[in-house]
Amino acid sequence: MPITYSAPAVKTTIKIIEYYGIDSKPLLENLRIDSKEFNNPSARFPYPIIEQLWEDAQTLSGDSAFGLKADMFWHPSQLGALGYAWLSSKSLKCSIQRFQRYSRILTEGAIFKIRETDNSFSLIFNYLSISKQQPTRTDSFMAMFNAMCRANYGSDFHPQAIHLTHPEPDDIEPFIELFQCPIYFGTTENCFTISMETALKPLEDPHPQLAELNDQVVTEFISMMDNNNIVEKVKHEITKQLSDGLITDKTVSKALAMHKRTLQRKLQEQHTTFKTLLNEVRQTLANVYIDNHSMPLTEISYLLGFSNLSSFSRAFKRWTGTSPANYRKE
Repeated sequence: MPITYSAPAVKTTIKIIEYYGIDSKPLLENLRIDSKEFNNPSARFPYPIIEQLWEDAQTLSGDSAFGLKADMFWHPSQLGALGYAWLSSKSLKCSIQRFQRYSRILTEGAIFKIRETDNSFSLIFNYLSISKQQPTRTDSFMAMFNAMCRANYGSDFHPQAIHLTHPEPDDIEPFIELFQCPIYFGTTENCFTISMETALKPLEDPHPQLAELNDQVVTEFISMMDNNNIVEKVKHEITKQLSDGLITDKTVSKALAMHKRTLQRKLQEQHTTFKTLLNEVRQTLANVYIDNHSMPLTEISYLLGFSNLSSFSRAFKRWTGTSPANYRKE
């Protein structure tokens, strides 16, 4: 099952392209993207094609801050029912939790997690290995998320901090002007942080019943996306549970609302096992994390659900024939 990206969400990209006076039609034709699908809430495009669209557009614009223009063009309809459930939430905390829970509606190319402290509430995301991890894509998500929060909270919304894994660009003024908060580049994770006070503040026009109704629509859509593909369901759940450190076929089967033996049987029918899929997901994510030299190996082993660095090192050597430390030196 290919990794996909929401067709309606590509409208933001097209609007940015047109903002720079670039004709989007040749770009779309070259990548065989049918613009008619932009208005189809069920349509999906292969993730690599959308990445290439971003890369081509940013190159033509010549602007390293190309992605930040997403703040200008986001609209809730681009996320379908999730966008309207977002707007109907009672607080930004609820909105962000909804987004994290149903983020696959937007993209399957990244994994989103939430981190909470006494004073802050953060959405963290890391790309899957299939992604080129383009800085402009990261910037566009941060800008879009900024617009989403402002749509709920009001025009006086500003993040508490922005963390970006990509290096600091030559000109950081567009970032400062947009976010109006501390911005950190070259960090170990992409992180959009708001204060806990902002996260918990009751929003002016919550509509819990409408939010729940849209949740149902989103849940049904995700089920349709999966199309009973048990392998992809298990991989997705493994990715979500990895850093908990206690992941087993029992915890995954419980999350998928099925008995452990049923899960084992379904995977056997697909000629695979839980252990095989766990290793595949770990290896995929390890390749992403290990290329980020600013991430300590101990942190990587934790994110992959290993009990200690030694266990991770042994597994990594099985996968690649070398240790994590030596791999980084090569």
